[in-house]
Amino acid sequence: MSATPSPGRGNPAPAALARELRRLAPSCGPVRLVAVDGHAGSGKTTFSGRLAGALGGAPVLRLDDLATHREPFGWTGRLRDQVLQPLAAGRPAVYETYDWHARAFTGRRTLPPAPVVLVEGVGAGRRELRPHLARLLWMEVPAATAWARGRRRDGPALAGFWDGWERAERAHFSADPSRPYAGLLVLSDGDAYTLVPGPAHAG
Repeated sequence: MSATPSPGRGNPAPAALARELRRLAPSCGPVRLVAVDGHAGSGKTTFSGRLAGALGGAPVLRLDDLATHREPFGWTGRLRDQVLQPLAAGRPAVYETYDWHARAFTGRRTLPPAPVVLVEGVGAGRRELRPHLARLLWMEVPAATAWARGRRRDGPALAGFWDGWERAERAHFSADPSRPYAGLLVLSDGDAYTLVPGPAHAG
């Protein structure tokens, strides 16, 4: 980006980023697929919602809808078949959604081939997905800080889930890191965001 938005209330980072994303070349058929990755609890969902709003209501694919208890990172086949292939052909993607309480796929959602589509979740920048991305964003929050936030949010009833999740996330990012390929890092301070060039930033 040509300038880094300054921190503070009313931070223009999502709006500035939205303008930049609209100018990118399509990366998956007619779609500019943009990943928002980071550790669990790092604020991906909140930032993605604000960015989607700045984009005029861009569709958001939440990877929690594709992951499962048994396969937290085993969703690449579902993503390819149900989402990437239809979008690449310029068709709406219809994909099954996982219910974390019922522990089963119980729903279905449609993702239109909009000019910009956001993919939000841990592992959104993994190697299988990167060739289809127009931009990879990384929420710049240390793992321990992000996980502590998530544990506070979910409460002690889900402490066992978080123990297992942290092990799975460590293993995933050890084998398939996303941050080195991020074009932008997203720093947050309350409601304010700052965007800085990421490790993969060119020029």
